[in-house]
Amino acid sequence: MANLRSPLFMALCLCQLLALLQSQVSGYTFKVGDLSSWGIPSAANPKVYSYWSKYHSVRIGDSLLFLYPPSQDSVIQVTPQNFDSCNLKDPILYMNNGNSLFNITEDADLYFTSGEPGHCEKKQKLYIKVGNGSSASAYAPNYGPGGALADTAPSSPIAFGSIPVAPSTSSSSVVGARFSVIIGLLVSGVMVRGIL
Repeated sequence: MANLRSPLFMALCLCQLLALLQSQVSGYTFKVGDLSSWGIPSAANPKVYSYWSKYHSVRIGDSLLFLYPPSQDSVIQVTPQNFDSCNLKDPILYMNNGNSLFNITEDADLYFTSGEPGHCEKKQKLYIKVGNGSSASAYAPNYGPGGALADTAPSSPIAFGSIPVAPSTSSSSVVGARFSVIIGLLVSGVMVRGIL
């Protein structure tokens, strides 16, 4: 049986604790829409941003990555009223470099739209609700419950993927992080038993 007070066992436990804390603190970068670029939704998938925001969970510490040709588009953060009316005047934030990263730093309702005239009216807009400090549920306007509005780069993994077709019950990033910590604990337990 392993000596629970041995320096090797204590060091392994400390490493596992640090890995657990790292997995809970580090954020993910989500590519908005999981498409090749931020743009006007296609006729085949007109609700891409509403579905994307509905089935992705973001948290404080995560980032939203908007990719687009800088000469053809931009991203603006707007007020709820400007979001609903597609008013592009007086944005809260204007990003136009083609590789725009928005860091989630607080619980908030976030409203984004294209800064190009006419794009918002063609559903190139995103609403995300970040709430309760630990996780977010995101719903796009006109497609959420009831049909009404109820949306320096970090060194972090980028969460890309296909457009979801069914609701997810939990954030894959949290599940993956917890799974890797559990595997790490199991491997460490095997290693400690083999060494001691």
